[in-house]
Amino acid sequence: MAVPKRKTSKSKRNMRRAANSKYVAVGYVKCPQCHEPKLPHRVCGECGYYKNKEVVATK
Repeated sequence: MAVPKRKTSKSKRNMRRAANSKYVAVGYVKCPQCHEPKLPHRVCGECGYYKNKEVVATK
């Protein structure tokens, strides 16, 4: 049966775990109505439109 020869250091252990925690930031898209950046699949905060329909009334 295979057994580790030396104890894995805290640094090596943490480096291994850190590789799994990396993530990519959410990309922004342009709103088709007002051309402001917004999160995908969400109502635009500037104009209140989603899929070319006004969902939220804005001032």
